[in-house]
Amino acid sequence: MVEYLIGGGLMGGIGVVLAIALVYADRKLYVFEDPRVDQVDAMLPHANCGACGCVGCRMFAEKLVAGEIAPGKCTVSSPAEIAAIAAFLHVDAGTEEKRVARIACAGGAHVARNRAQYWGVETCRAAALVAGGGKACAWGCLGLGDCERACDFLAIRLNAQGLPSVVEAKCTACGDCVEVCPKNLFSIHPASYRLWVACSNRAVAADAEACCEVACTACGRCAADAPQLIRIENQIAVIDYSKNDRATRAAIERCPTGAIVWMDEKSGPARGLEAKRITRRSALPVERAELS
Repeated sequence: MVEYLIGGGLMGGIGVVLAIALVYADRKLYVFEDPRVDQVDAMLPHANCGACGCVGCRMFAEKLVAGEIAPGKCTVSSPAEIAAIAAFLHVDAGTEEKRVARIACAGGAHVARNRAQYWGVETCRAAALVAGGGKACAWGCLGLGDCERACDFLAIRLNAQGLPSVVEAKCTACGDCVEVCPKNLFSIHPASYRLWVACSNRAVAADAEACCEVACTACGRCAADAPQLIRIENQIAVIDYSKNDRATRAAIERCPTGAIVWMDEKSGPARGLEAKRITRRSALPVERAELS
């Protein structure tokens, strides 16, 4: 009986000591969190896309309450939702220029050739590991839709020729497509920047056009028409996007292949007046060799 009493006393004593330690730790280690954080967090879309520069909406809510960031920085919330958060916090909503993903390739199946047929796991990453995926243009889109599947906002869709197109109204500039593309074709740009090189081919002129009918041939006409914006580098036109707000459609008009495009806000990529007209809709034939 004495042993039980001693054991019970020891256990009780340990329990009391631990309880005191927990109370002390709770007081010493307590970190105050403004209750408004929970309220603001509930008003956010919980997309956790990272486009605002924060790791998730919770961190964004914390920075909002701390006054370190403006509600308008969220590119997923609607204008009404942003205004509601600003009113709740009694701060200015702020403005953030919309940014969108752009793809540097226009080589759909109807204009870009395949040097081999790929058979295997239907992902761009898997195909890229097998001799580059079979496309004649080593830099071109493989068209297996990794970017479309990665986009949680349904802002990317494959067209009939297997080429991704970005729905700017839905794009939040989260960057998931940038991360998933094995050819590094996507990048994030302000939506107001309309001049765009829809090609990544670095081959010399004849070889580039042999691979894809809409490839940049580095002819230099765009650079001559817009020297302050465009230069030819490594066999391709390069745009100084820091000056893209000064661009006009004049830079695209003489491009013979239509590799330089104007990103129209409503109708999408527009090609110049002298660009060759592509009427074909069916896919180009594929060579007999197979990659697996």
